[in-house]
Amino acid sequence: MKRERKSEIPEVVKELGIKIKDVINSNDLKPREVAHDAEMDVENLRKYIKGLQEMKVSTLFKIAQALKIHPSELIKDL
Repeated sequence: MKRERKSEIPEVVKELGIKIKDVINSNDLKPREVAHDAEMDVENLRKYIKGLQEMKVSTLFKIAQALKIHPSELIKDL
């Protein structure tokens, strides 16, 4: 049985996921590689990319480090 969320995921979370996906694609990376470099499960990264799950600030920093960009690049213009 699928769990229901108590509250709707904010639009900004979905936009952040799109930005992460764009950086991955523009650098010809694979989500699996980024997840490995960020020391996280690839399924969790996919949930972040799809905007299905909110992430902690520490996770944002790990993903940015794996993408070799500053975290501010991911949240700029959101």
